Amino acid sequence: MEATTVDNAQPQSQPGRLTGMSWAHFLNDGAANYLPGVLPAILVSLNLSVALAGTIMAALLLGQALQPLVGLLADRVGGRVMITCGLFGSSLGGALIGFASSFWSLVPVLMLIGVSNSFFHPQALAGVRRLGGDKPGTAMSIFMVGGEVGRGVWPAIASWVVVQWGLGYLWVLAVPALLTLPFLTQWAPKLPARAANAEPIAWRQHAGPLSRLVAFSTLRSLMILSVVTFVPLMWTQAGGSLTTGASFITVLLVIGVIGNIGGGRLSDRLGRRPLLIAAMSLSVVMLTVFLFASGVWLWIVLGILGISLFATLPLGILIAQDILPENRSLGSGLALGLSNALAALGIMALGPVAAVWGPSAPLWVALVGGIISVPLAVGLPEHERIGFA
Repeated sequence: MEATTVDNAQPQSQPGRLTGMSWAHFLNDGAANYLPGVLPAILVSLNLSVALAGTIMAALLLGQALQPLVGLLADRVGGRVMITCGLFGSSLGGALIGFASSFWSLVPVLMLIGVSNSFFHPQALAGVRRLGGDKPGTAMSIFMVGGEVGRGVWPAIASWVVVQWGLGYLWVLAVPALLTLPFLTQWAPKLPARAANAEPIAWRQHAGPLSRLVAFSTLRSLMILSVVTFVPLMWTQAGGSLTTGASFITVLLVIGVIGNIGGGRLSDRLGRRPLLIAAMSLSVVMLTVFLFASGVWLWIVLGILGISLFATLPLGILIAQDILPENRSLGSGLALGLSNALAALGIMALGPVAAVWGPSAPLWVALVGGIISVPLAVGLPEHERIGFA
């Protein structure tokens, strides 16, 4: 397999701005992903069946299917305004969740969050790479850490708010993002617009690698979303508390930060494809063990599963950007947004499965998807490593 070449002109590392972007990612993904932590309470409050759990999660995620289109537009116009609009919309939608009085008023709010995520991520992911200098993998890891910590911590915080004050007080979680918005004009890189005379995208050449990458990323996302959606429901249906069920998500995502950091940093030295294969193989093993575990082992296995799953996130995005070096926002949207949206369709279909066979049944389906993803990773292209022997 030929190595995918990338540009040799590397900008200087800018750790201060990179830290700010990671903080913005923390706020955006936190606001956009605390729904699983309060989903059991929402089902009770709105008198909804557990069969609708997958549909509710899908409403949150399907808007991310717009990420490739937003990425294509972002590459054409450049700038950074989409990042700011994305954070604002995600935070606004997160604040409105607690005010939804029915299923049909909840769905538009969740779709607003998904669309806003589509605006935030492609331009941010393309820009962050430029802040890492000659270590794009490390920069991507630092940025992804912010998002994963947000995704992990906010479900627990949101569940605590609901237990203490009720769903109507979720709006308080939007305040930090509103205070952060003015600083994004300083932190976010201003990306150049795509040149009018630039070569058109060679879709025929890229179709094979991109298809494999999207398929891999979709199956990986299905594993993550299945655990995030159905493990808290398993816990609460067994008589556990809302906050403890949400803490399972926290363990998976916050401990997974180790994978985010390690995956990106090691890829700068060892290559992306070998790490992708190893991490996904370990994820399959850990999800299998989790399905048979009990007691304290549930927490330990979830932590290891988080490390292995989230080690693949920065790698997949970097591979997509290397496949489309002149359209990195588009590549980011395909690897992250489109795959999440396709996985959301899978989660929607798994809702009735959970209602009939129990909340653990979707995890078995996700496990099969994880097994299929390993040979897909084998066929992905490797990048040209710059600056390392």
